[in-house]
Amino acid sequence: MSHYELDARRLLCPMPVIRAQDKVKTLAPGDTLDVVCTDPGALNDIPAWCRINGHEVLDKKQIDDEIIVCIRVGNID
Repeated sequence: MSHYELDARRLLCPMPVIRAQDKVKTLAPGDTLDVVCTDPGALNDIPAWCRINGHEVLDKKQIDDEIIVCIRVGNID
C-alpha cells in the first residue's frame, strides 16, 4: 500500500472531486490519498463522493485556507 498526495489547490467545485476521481482510478485498493484543496465545498463533496464509490475518509482537516481530505481507496470495479 502506498500514500499519494493530490494538489487541487485553487480549483473550484466540482474539479477537486473530478481530479480525486481521476487519481483514484490509477491507485490500488488500500492506497491512501491526501487531496489538498482550497475550495471549502470539498469538505463535504469529497466525503460524499467517497460514500457513493466505496472509499473511506480517514481524516479531514482545515489548516488556514487549505483543506486536506485523506481517503483510503476501496475496491474499484
